Formats: sequence, C-alpha cells, structure tokens
Amino acid sequence: MTPDTKNLVLKAQDKELSAEDKDALKLEAALGHKQALNRGFGLFSLTSLGIIIANSWSLTGGSIVLAIGNGGPMALLYGLILVTIFYTLISASLAELVSSIPSSGGVYHWASVTAGPRYGRVVGWYAGFLNLCGWLLSAASISSTLGSELVALYHLSHPETEWKSWQVFIAFQIMNWLCCCIVIFGNRFLPLINKVAFYLSMGGLFVTIVVLTSMSRGRHASDTFVWKKYTDRTGWNNDGLCFILGLINAAFAVGTPDCQSHVAEEIPEPEKNVPKGIMIQIGTSFITTFAYLIALFYSINDIDLVFDTTTGSPVSEIYRQATGSTAGALGLTAVLFLATFPTLIGTLITGGRTFWTLSRDNAAPFGDFFSKISPTFGSPLRATIAVSTVTTFLGVIQVGSTTAFSALIGSYVVLSTLSYAGAILPHVLTGRKTIVPGPFHLGKAGFAINIASLLYIAVTVVFFCFPFIMPVEAGNMNYTSVIVSGFVLLIALWWFVHGTENYEGPKYFKEAAKQFADSGSVSKSELE
Repeated sequence: MTPDTKNLVLKAQDKELSAEDKDALKLEAALGHKQALNRGFGLFSLTSLGIIIANSWSLTGGSIVLAIGNGGPMALLYGLILVTIFYTLISASLAELVSSIPSSGGVYHWASVTAGPRYGRVVGWYAGFLNLCGWLLSAASISSTLGSELVALYHLSHPETEWKSWQVFIAFQIMNWLCCCIVIFGNRFLPLINKVAFYLSMGGLFVTIVVLTSMSRGRHASDTFVWKKYTDRTGWNNDGLCFILGLINAAFAVGTPDCQSHVAEEIPEPEKNVPKGIMIQIGTSFITTFAYLIALFYSINDIDLVFDTTTGSPVSEIYRQATGSTAGALGLTAVLFLATFPTLIGTLITGGRTFWTLSRDNAAPFGDFFSKISPTFGSPLRATIAVSTVTTFLGVIQVGSTTAFSALIGSYVVLSTLSYAGAILPHVLTGRKTIVPGPFHLGKAGFAINIASLLYIAVTVVFFCFPFIMPVEAGNMNYTSVIVSGFVLLIALWWFVHGTENYEGPKYFKEAAKQFADSGSVSKSELE
C-alpha cells in the first residue's frame, strides 16, 4: 500500500466524517477514482431506478409480439418462471461483485479485477464495451417500443390511417431525444423522477389489471388456452426449440441486473445498498410481470386477430378485445406508454454513465472530451448525448420492422449477458480470490451459483442467434449474430488501434479494500 493510500484509509477512519465523505475516500483509496458525482440517490430511489429500467410488465407488453408465437401464453408464463430463476442467480453473482467493487464502471471494473493482473486489462476492455453496446441496443429497442406504442395510439384513434414503418422511426427519434434532454438537464431531479416513475409504473399496472379482469367478464379465455395450449407459429415444428427462442421476451424484461451498479458512486454505502436494490429489482420484476401476463392472456378472445392487428401493436388488440371498445384499448395503451416512458430515461442514465466510466479510464474514443462532468448540470452531459446520438443511428436498423426489432432485442440480451460472463467466468477461474468480499457475499454457494449463471448464458447466447421464423428468408432472418459480431469486431479493432498502447484499465487496491472491510469504516451504523 502506498503512503497516499494509507493516508486515505486513515482519513476514512475518522468518526467525525460523514458517510458520504467516507464513501468518497474509499472510492479513491480502493478504486483509484476521485468522487465526481453527487451521492443524491437513496435506497428507495436507487431501487426505483432499477425497477423502472427493468419495468418488466410494461416492456413485456410492448415486446410481446416477439414471443407470443413461440408457444403462446403457456410458454410465456412458464418461460418467465424459468428465466427469472436463472436471472436471480446472475443477479446474486453481480450483487456480490458490486458489494466488493462499488464502481460506476460495473461489469467493466469487475471483469478487470476478477481476471487478475495478467488478463484483467483485455478482459475488462471487452466486458466494458460489450456492456456499453448492450445498453445502446437497449435504448434503441425501448425507443422503438415507445415509438410503436405512440403510433398505435394514433391509429386506434384514426383507424382509417394506414400504418407505415417510417411513422415508428419518427416517433423513435422523438422519444430518444426527449428522454435524453430529461436526463442531462434534470440530473439533480433524477432521484425524484425515479420515485415518481415507480409510482406511475405500479399505478399503471394496478389500473391495467383491474380493467382487464373486470371488463372482459364473459369473454375470458379458457384455462386450457392460458396454461396448457401450445401455439407454434414459427415454422420450426420443434416444441423445445420454439420454447427456448420464446424465452427472449422474458430475458428482455428481467435481464437488467447490472443497471443499478452504474450509479454506485451516487449513493451512500453502495456496497450494502446496491446489492439490496439488485435483489429487490429481480423479485419485483417477476411478481409484476407474472400478474400482468395472467390478466392479459385471460383477456384474449381471438388469437388470430392479435397476430394480424392493423395497429402494429398486438397488446393494443388484446386491450381492445378485453374492453370491447377502441376507446378502452386507447386508454390502456396510453397507460402502457406512460409506464414505459421512464424506462428509456433510466436506460439513458445507465448508458451515459457506462460510457462516462470508459471515457475517464481512457478506453473510449475522445475520452478526455467525454469524461467531463458538466459543472452546470452536474451530469456526464457529453457522454449521455453521445449515447443518444448512437441510438439515433441504431434506429435506422429497425424502421418499424418486427424482424429487425427482434434483432435489436436479441442483440441486447446476448451482448449484456456476454458482458456478465466476462466478470463471472474469471471470478470462477481464479477461485473467487481476486477480490475482497463485501457485505453481500455468497460464501460456499458462490461457485455453484456462478457456474449455473454461466451455463444459462452459454445456452441462451447460442439459441437467441437462431432464426425466429422458418423457412429463413432475407426478410425474416435473425440478424442478432451479425450485429453482435459487428460490435465485437469494432471492439477488437479499437483495442489494437488504441487499447494496446494507451489503456491501463481501472484500479483496484486490494490491501486498501481489505483495510476498509476489516474496519467497517464506512458503516453508517457505526457513525450513529
């Protein structure tokens, strides 16, 4: 331990310092970064951020077109249970890592440390950029979902208008930049926005379930249709493969366990609060989505109309069947839109912070420029604008196409889970000994939980690159493998152009981290 680090550790043991000051000293002593952002989040606002970024019930409704043909309602409900089990294991694995290394870099910082000094630099590089690319595609897919819902609202109220893909593209861009402005100009209000968004999401869910269950009386789907009937419209003629491909809907809905880690430098006692938030998020995501899907599927009267809807939004057709009126569908789609809107805000918060952390470590292009924190707004303004700019260009990929939308979502799931594997796999291979355990530690069960997480990631990464529809044609091809390969190629190229000579990687001073862990010097309870 260097003399400077020793001095930081000694300063942090001063009982007269506030918890926030102690957290700042720990960040500098153990992770090598000075405090740059205000620690304005609390546990509730942090958890609200995680819940609205996942916003599982509304995103499931908005993206249900991807999976409803892969087995029907039964497959989605049982698939959600299965996916949640594995994402709980992934969430626990990541919560353990953030408890030890509470950095805004998240996966990027953890992978750099767990891989050890020999391989950490290159492993962290790939994990960080894969994670960033995942968040870029998440922003694009949610912008597309919001755009589709906005266009569906218009077509429900103007049924004589013909649906066009360019309409979704324009709505996509409006949503992207509106949410970007909220993130960069309203930075100090983000904790409050997250709390309001949480109540908006939960309130929207309650209203939707009440309306679906009360207004569809006498027109309910049968128990057999919801729980037993298997519907394969993919052309694969293989129930097992069809079911696995349909898991992408649930994976998209609950698959954001790292999102809260990217604001770890903006909350007091992150080593305790962020793991709590991650585990609360996965539990809330499952309960809300499962309840919503049951109410939604029992409301279907004609499954063929759901597939052939003229609004471009299958969930809006289900709402119309449930309420028996266009006005009812319009109202519920508006609720879905309002509940989904904050999700894009949260996604841009996370994506902007991820890019900012890569920039401050001189990994990203023009790192000096994008690593600046706006003194006026107290946010990584430049990095957030960069994320929205790239999202704008990604919007060209889909232009309202269901197949391209599937590729956006599939690519997000594949890239994000690959980045998680980049942190978890070296953690297992190094015997889980490269980091100092934090307050949230898996103990003896850690190896089993980590390995089960990696097996799930390996299986889904392969299958989510399969075509969703057979026979395969240019118009229905799953381009996930092409998009993922393209990003990996760009990351590798940038490594050889810039990384090999100019990139050092994030820091981790294990001895200082052990001193903090042994002393518990950042414990708020000790101060009181």
